[in-house]
Amino acid sequence: MEDYHKPDQQTVQALKNIATRLRINSIKATTAAGSGHPTSCCSVAEVMSVLFFHSMKYRPEDPRNPNNDRFILSKGHAAPILYAVWAETGYLKESELFNLRKVDSILEGHPVPKQQFVDVATGSLGQGLGAACGMAYTGKYFDKASYRVFCLLGDGELSEGSVWEAMAFASYYQLDNLVAILDINRLGQSDPAPLQHHVEKYQRRCEAFGWHAVIVDGHSVEELSLEDDGWHGKPPPKDMAGERDHEPQSRIISCNKRLSCSSPTEDEMSVSLQVSVAIGCAVRDRNVVFASTFATFFTRAYDQLRMAAISESNINLCGSHCGVSIGEDGSLRWV
Repeated sequence: MEDYHKPDQQTVQALKNIATRLRINSIKATTAAGSGHPTSCCSVAEVMSVLFFHSMKYRPEDPRNPNNDRFILSKGHAAPILYAVWAETGYLKESELFNLRKVDSILEGHPVPKQQFVDVATGSLGQGLGAACGMAYTGKYFDKASYRVFCLLGDGELSEGSVWEAMAFASYYQLDNLVAILDINRLGQSDPAPLQHHVEKYQRRCEAFGWHAVIVDGHSVEELSLEDDGWHGKPPPKDMAGERDHEPQSRIISCNKRLSCSSPTEDEMSVSLQVSVAIGCAVRDRNVVFASTFATFFTRAYDQLRMAAISESNINLCGSHCGVSIGEDGSLRWV
């Protein structure tokens, strides 16, 4: 594993510099907005740098190209660093980051599909991996294409049962084109995440669901300047942000190498088409999707249906056995 895709030193330094700029711009954006989750952004700076500028294949000028690798930010509250990434690619202007959470800006507090680089809305925790499964299932079995799907989850949402349902789905359908990245930063809104930094326990759980799980140091390059000091979900005040900016800025080392995004393989199937997995299957107009269950069971999926609406998803819901009497599996009695 040590030499797998091992980049040269110039590439390593370029990725370090990108991670530092992503961290700085996330802090600046949340400070300007006066709200947001800077620590949630900072904890994945290196991950985002390596994903978007070393591992993923996509066309930055065409975010919804059907051949592109897909990325789902399941921990949607870290949206500012996603916006910082797209500013780094040149798709967004860096000055636009200061419009975060403004009423007339598309850069909302959580990712939404009005942003061309976002396929599904996230932020209601525990749903991103299900959508990623839908995208990966489509890629493998319908498109039969080489694009991959990357999903970044926070450790807080790993308490959601829907995450593990998606884990089971991916294992059963052998979605080897799907990569789930678990950001174990221990931070919760009020208390620590249940397993805190016991990453080996997360690893065993993932393996129990049939996944190949590898523990890596998400900060092998730098430590976080805002890590675990009571700042989860709180932007620093402007005077403090200035002080915090200076230290990361000093870590940017002159580097002659410029990194560019790798182009995808153009092998998706051409198509023309007008609950989490269903949402993922439907994105980029890949399929006409129908999800069916007993009508009354849709009440338990209300959160997914709400996010589907926010995602502007074209899915069709079919509820059966919706009679008004108890016969023929009709209504369930309300007490």
